[in-house]
Amino acid sequence: MVERYARKEMSDNWTQQARYAAWLEVEKAAVKAWNKLGLIPDEDCKKIVKNATFSVERIEEIEAVTKHDLIAFNTSVSESLGKESRWFHYGMTSSDAVDTGVAIQMRDSLKIVIKDVKMLMKSIKRRAKEHKMTLMVGRSHGIHGEPITFGLTLAVWYDEMNRHLKNLKETLKVISVGQISGAMGNFAHAPLELEEYAMKELGLKPEPCSNQVVHRDRYARLATALACMASTVEKFAVQVRHLQRTEVYECEEFFAKGQKGSSAMPHKRNPILTENITGLARSIRAHAAPAMENVALWHERDISHSSSERFWLPDAFITTDFMLHRMNNVIANLTVMPENMMKNLNLTGGLVFSQRVLLELPIKGVSREDAYRIVQRNAMKVWEEIQQGKATTNKKGESLYLGHLLADDELRKSLSEKQIRECFNYEYYTKNVSAIFKRVFKK
Repeated sequence: MVERYARKEMSDNWTQQARYAAWLEVEKAAVKAWNKLGLIPDEDCKKIVKNATFSVERIEEIEAVTKHDLIAFNTSVSESLGKESRWFHYGMTSSDAVDTGVAIQMRDSLKIVIKDVKMLMKSIKRRAKEHKMTLMVGRSHGIHGEPITFGLTLAVWYDEMNRHLKNLKETLKVISVGQISGAMGNFAHAPLELEEYAMKELGLKPEPCSNQVVHRDRYARLATALACMASTVEKFAVQVRHLQRTEVYECEEFFAKGQKGSSAMPHKRNPILTENITGLARSIRAHAAPAMENVALWHERDISHSSSERFWLPDAFITTDFMLHRMNNVIANLTVMPENMMKNLNLTGGLVFSQRVLLELPIKGVSREDAYRIVQRNAMKVWEEIQQGKATTNKKGESLYLGHLLADDELRKSLSEKQIRECFNYEYYTKNVSAIFKRVFKK
């Protein structure tokens, strides 16, 4: 964990204290289950539940000798109890406590991530409605295509995050699974009812058929869900970074009073937050590989998964949580410049209307091939003039492309001046925005 990229709400779930606290929660649930089944006397159960505690320092001291953290934990807890300690960890194996404890940590942490996603979606939705009809140019291959609205861009982001939200909710069910099935998962030393009682107490589901561990495909599902979502958040970040480029300058990360950009160039206002998000997303995706490799353990279990999980589980959650909060800050406070969006929309002298003209010609009986030839021929003239530095509009404010089309005799055989001018209408491209918003936002 890197403190710089950690929020206390999430990082507190992954301290050594939190780890052992989760184990203790599992062990107490097992004690209660044994009591319910009639093995552990009421008085001993009460004493364990009330008095059982541990010391991180003492566990580390014992582990230095035992070389086994769970045994060290059990010894530390036993030191806080009397004769009733004989019932602690009864009929259990290490993974019963460890894997079920991790399930608690993952569940509680994923709930925070889900809350974060909802927060980000709320900010995206607010800005989408704000810029529902804010015109901008749509780009493919980085090249100007046709008019869209910034609200539509944000609606795309919202819809994509909504899919991740659904996936994370399903993943929450997948990982909220524990076990108390014994050393080989055959319940030889403890009945199935014990596991069922304990998992209900913990708010988890029993692993239907375990061996010595909770199966790691569940963990892989978690890692890939976080990785996929991180890729989407990076997608947003990359687009903001592009839009903040000086040559584009349609959006900008909020630049606070007193904030500094470059140490050498005082004028700089850099997209540092979204660049940071891009790097964080790469780190989150990197955790998916070891998680998937951990699925294939030897036979009923080995511990090749254990070391990597001590890294990737806390790091994936802590980094994801931080990334989502940072992205929310970017979106919520994003400076949007509609005037610059419109300026850029006009940079190509009306070429963004080419398809509209193209689609009018077949209606008038012109073949697709001829229509394309006519429309492209005039478009290429505009590109050449732009290369030469010619203004994209004339003294009347009319675009270069419109002028060339109106002067094309072959085109004028099929389309009147009025019909050609009607093709240069921005409202044509925004007529379905409200319907799309209803699809995305459901109202």
